[in-house]
Amino acid sequence: MNYFVTGGTGFIGRFLIAKLLARGAIVHVLVREQSVQKLADLREKLGADEKQIKAVVGDLTAPSLGLDKKTLKQLSGKIDHFFHLAAIYDMSASEESQQAANIDGTRAAVAAAEALEAGIFHHVSSIAVAGLFKGTFREDMFAEAGKLDHPYFRTKHESERVVRDDCKVPFRIYRPGLVIGDSATGDMDKVDGPYYFFKMIQKIRGALPQWVPTIGIEGGRLNIVPVNFVADALDHIAHLPNEDGKCFHLVDSDPYKVGEILNIFCEAGHAPKMGMRIDSRMFGFVPPFIRQSLKNLPPVKRMGRALLDDLGIPASVLSFINYPTRFDARETERVLQGTGIEVPRLPDYAPVIWDYWERNLDPDLFKDRTLRGTVEGKVCVVTGATSGIGLATAEKLADAGAILVIGARTQETLDQVSAQLNARGADVHAYQCDFADMDACDRFIQTVSENHGAVDVLINNAGRSIRRSLDKSFDRFHDFERTMQLNYFGSLRLIMGFAPAMLERRRGHIINISSIGVLTNSPRFSAYVASKSALDSFSRCAAAEWSDRRVCFTTINMPLVKTPMIAPTKIYDSVPTLSPEEAADMVVNAIVYRPKRIATRMGVFAQVLNAVAPKASEILMNTGYKMFPDSMPKKGKEVSAEKGASTDQVAFAAIMRGIHW
Repeated sequence: MNYFVTGGTGFIGRFLIAKLLARGAIVHVLVREQSVQKLADLREKLGADEKQIKAVVGDLTAPSLGLDKKTLKQLSGKIDHFFHLAAIYDMSASEESQQAANIDGTRAAVAAAEALEAGIFHHVSSIAVAGLFKGTFREDMFAEAGKLDHPYFRTKHESERVVRDDCKVPFRIYRPGLVIGDSATGDMDKVDGPYYFFKMIQKIRGALPQWVPTIGIEGGRLNIVPVNFVADALDHIAHLPNEDGKCFHLVDSDPYKVGEILNIFCEAGHAPKMGMRIDSRMFGFVPPFIRQSLKNLPPVKRMGRALLDDLGIPASVLSFINYPTRFDARETERVLQGTGIEVPRLPDYAPVIWDYWERNLDPDLFKDRTLRGTVEGKVCVVTGATSGIGLATAEKLADAGAILVIGARTQETLDQVSAQLNARGADVHAYQCDFADMDACDRFIQTVSENHGAVDVLINNAGRSIRRSLDKSFDRFHDFERTMQLNYFGSLRLIMGFAPAMLERRRGHIINISSIGVLTNSPRFSAYVASKSALDSFSRCAAAEWSDRRVCFTTINMPLVKTPMIAPTKIYDSVPTLSPEEAADMVVNAIVYRPKRIATRMGVFAQVLNAVAPKASEILMNTGYKMFPDSMPKKGKEVSAEKGASTDQVAFAAIMRGIHW
């Protein structure tokens, strides 16, 4: 048999061609001149040669597909089946491009099929022809479609009308649901349909433990089918006798609701599931004009755009959230009965779909997410850079080609670190500064600005921690003054000093190394946590003012890190801690991805628990407080009252991983 296929190098097309080749067919594929190589790649992938898959050069938007007289003469009367798959399957495409491909392209395909005297014309349409019809849309329905305002709905509807009204060749129409990857391999060629929500799921997974329930939406029922089912059904139905003039819904007869679909993929992606799903119809009592007025408020529109952009979700996709249409598929079920061709249940193959997306389609895979690509040749300032987190971060920045400015209190140590970094081939500039001294901060700002110009990345890492219960601090008010002086006022002085140039250039990133204690309200660390909380609060206020000026803040709520700052507390030798290098990786993520906050799942959970059940949070923290001993002052240093930790303490610290006790 001879087949003619438009859209053969597209997603459904290449799966269909594989099925046709299995029949021993010769497949003629329409390709543009510039896409001939894509067809060659398809031949290689399918193990076919030029005699099995033949290129027919033409253009979907040209009359009769742009087929020349020679091609028409060679193929006339020899094409048994003409499959028209070429179209735009993208709701975010422009109306003009959808008009040209979907409507004009179908008109050209119908004319070409007639000129070739094809046996049967197979039009691959879409469930989009129903628009937003409310109720059950049958296979024999067409004119009943409703709410076709969106160009995608309208052009798919009109392209099917062209076939119904104008095609003189016997035809069959197929309406697939939302087509996703192969249920066996996950193979998919682009982000579309439910894939748009995968990034959101991935972000939730990174923020919360899998066992924490979330709140989501219920939504309407989305009809999702894997591409291998669509190709198998197309191939089978196309070759059945006596089915001309009919329409077949290639859909799932028992589709899932949006909330169920998201939960299925949450489970596949090891993300928290939505324990509560809200049906938006419950807000139907709100008058439409009020809902519309709220949606049109500038802050609401801006926040909505920012959220959708961050998640990579086109605004047009939201029209599917409350999708009102269900699809009857009795004709398709009739002709497929006994063949074994059926839609697999989504939970059975969702893990394969997720895995393929995360390995091949995740948009972050195609961005330069390297530290070098972010900081090479840029001025990066790191305070407290001679030990711990600061040193580990400085090493990574130095290796990534940053213009590295480091500051620390002790000149001798600063010189040693500078020499080590220079030996790695880094561009390092070291300046001595006690960041608890405001005059010294001003001199540091002036020197850095004069020598290096504007700062691109400021990392406020220098800090002081004090571990002591309040009832042992009544005569030590200076503990609170010292932590506030360095952790808050020192960092604030640098921000206020470097920010003017950032704002003028409309570019800058300020990263504050905060503490998990700010999220957990850790006992014994009231002085330290209060100073870090002050910096967090300031940063949120400043970010709100500078959001539209492209100067952003990232707060890292660092869990317990094994640094010289915690070394005197010997009990920490027995509890889980991050290494400075692991902490520096968190700083690198902050630099590359610029999130508002980076925190561990335990930190986020503690903050949520404190918000929804503050008394329970208080009891939990008090329990930990009672389990661990105090640090007492000795010769100006903080030392532990015990040398080691008990089994109970180690177990509790492991469960509450990263929290300071």
